[in-house]
Amino acid sequence: MQVTIYHNPACSKSRDVLRVIEAAGYTPKIVQYMREGWNRDELRTLLDEAGLSPRDVMRRERGPAMELGLLEEGVTDDRILDQMVAHPVIVERPIVRTDRGTRLCRPVGTVLEILDKWPEGPFSRSNGKLLIDAQGLPVPGV
Repeated sequence: MQVTIYHNPACSKSRDVLRVIEAAGYTPKIVQYMREGWNRDELRTLLDEAGLSPRDVMRRERGPAMELGLLEEGVTDDRILDQMVAHPVIVERPIVRTDRGTRLCRPVGTVLEILDKWPEGPFSRSNGKLLIDAQGLPVPGV
């Protein structure tokens, strides 16, 4: 199975999702979009595959979305997408693409939906929260 993670190593959730992928035995293609930037068409394709709009993956709390006026009513998806290309930090992360689909992996456990195999349980996030229990079942909401 091909696995690609659009990753920001400064983000704990992104690091946790990468840990899950690697612990499951995959060697993912890692795209560090904060360094490489986004290609508009590729980002649009990822969002379409995931069934998400640019507004769905826009970071509202941190980053320049507010200063750029992107949180206001009536802002178009095209404008948001253009600003995501100009300011990659606006995009929520991580986004993971596999043969089983594409997801914004927030919460971290969302990545399990698109992996054929999982890490052996029990498996915890780096913050100690259990992600997969001793029976190999996902813990809801993590």
